[in-house]
Amino acid sequence: MQTLIVGLLTALIVVMLIVRSRNLHLHVTSDQRWGVQKFHKGRVPRIGGIGVAAGLTAALAWSGWRGLVAVEALWLLLAAVPAFAAGLAEDLTKRVGVLARLGATMASAALGAWLVDAQLPRVGVPVVDDWLVWAPASLALTLVAVAGVANAVNIIDGFNGLAAAVCMLMFTAFGYVAWSLGDVLLVQVCLAMIGALAGFFVWNYPRGLVFLGDGGAYLVGFVLAEVAVLLVVRHPGLSPWFCLLVCAYPIMETLFSIYRKRWVRGVSPGVPDGLHLHMLVYRRLVRWAAGPDASRDMTARNAATSPYLWALASVAIVPAVLFWRSEPLLIASAVLFLVAYLVVYVRVVRFRAPRWMRKRVGRR
Repeated sequence: MQTLIVGLLTALIVVMLIVRSRNLHLHVTSDQRWGVQKFHKGRVPRIGGIGVAAGLTAALAWSGWRGLVAVEALWLLLAAVPAFAAGLAEDLTKRVGVLARLGATMASAALGAWLVDAQLPRVGVPVVDDWLVWAPASLALTLVAVAGVANAVNIIDGFNGLAAAVCMLMFTAFGYVAWSLGDVLLVQVCLAMIGALAGFFVWNYPRGLVFLGDGGAYLVGFVLAEVAVLLVVRHPGLSPWFCLLVCAYPIMETLFSIYRKRWVRGVSPGVPDGLHLHMLVYRRLVRWAAGPDASRDMTARNAATSPYLWALASVAIVPAVLFWRSEPLLIASAVLFLVAYLVVYVRVVRFRAPRWMRKRVGRR
């Protein structure tokens, strides 16, 4: 618990300094003035990932000083540097392309495979598992999987508190199972990340005073993916479907986004659009608020969007925790979540959401 507290306090203070000094750096650190994925008013610093990185580092350093984690924690932090640096560079310059960032996250995954042996030995699919005996195939799949999860966290980072809260839920699930398996290292990593994200969350939700940014999203997504891979590597009796189900919401969002762009619209998957589920929830379920202050109303609508997606993510995370010892139930839960996601998406697109799910924000 001390690890969590150190991470929380460190991130809380660092992000506070970022927010309080915004006038000094906003010309460099703010987001773009417009875009199809912008759902807030004004200019906001998008370097909250620095606070998360500081919280994670301080928490793991504390754990190391207390003798709770070995040198693997240091190697994991080192492996995260390329992904975090590429994302932070994009936050500051707005000139780092999608492929460059994807390459950086793959480089981090390669470092993770080398430094902490984070390389997928199996995925719970017999035919694929036969191929993963061949080391190059295992490494290739690991690079794609880790980079994919890191990018998935970046994709769901669209509204105040959305990515941070969902990732805290996912790290809690991983931490619980790691604790059940007696894996002190992964428990400490999860506690460190939960604390760091909680410290950031205070300033991000509900008012959106700072954003996670690409640097923070890639850092959190990379560590999340590495914890998932290491759980499978270090515990042969644990089904990979547990890790897949925990991360089902961001993974599904990413896969459906690729399908929608590549095969439905015929454009590159890297092109931003406004059709992610969280954006549709914002436009269709959270109605325009009444009142003269449009800026405040937009902030209220933004914050009111995230709880819908927290609930959706929990539909996958809760059964993953309940059934983590049973692979058949994990697979069944994954299939049910896939169906639930598609049904929700279609109903939201067609304005068929149940009446009780629709609400007005700020209505007096």
